[in-house]
Amino acid sequence: MDIEELLPQQPEGEQPEAKKKSPLLSLEKDLEFYAKSIREVAVEIMVEGLSAMPIFIAHQHTVNIGEVILDRKDLNTDWTIQASTFEEFVEKGIIQPEKKELFLKNYKKPEDFMCVFVIVPEGANFVFYPYKTRN
Repeated sequence: MDIEELLPQQPEGEQPEAKKKSPLLSLEKDLEFYAKSIREVAVEIMVEGLSAMPIFIAHQHTVNIGEVILDRKDLNTDWTIQASTFEEFVEKGIIQPEKKELFLKNYKKPEDFMCVFVIVPEGANFVFYPYKTRN
């Protein structure tokens, strides 16, 4: 599966604007707002034995991986967050078999960092974002 298959051609409900600021600024704001909920879902994924490596997808589109846990439309935020796992990313071919070891080597402790697969129109990449406080 190619990354293009996960993304529609146009963001949902977006109007073209003259010049937008970097979407990553709003992502950081939303991740801070969502952090407690994301951490709770990460712990639940691990405790239930679904995966030792939760991955969260941050997007402003519709994607066909994981399950929506925080919807930007419902929460009046800029980013939707979906929950997934390392295993689903491998199964869908987003993490290629030859890249699995490299990913595992770089994966950070999920109790301290959220693994976020950020999807923007220009592409997608993994980001490890620290939880600011211990809850």
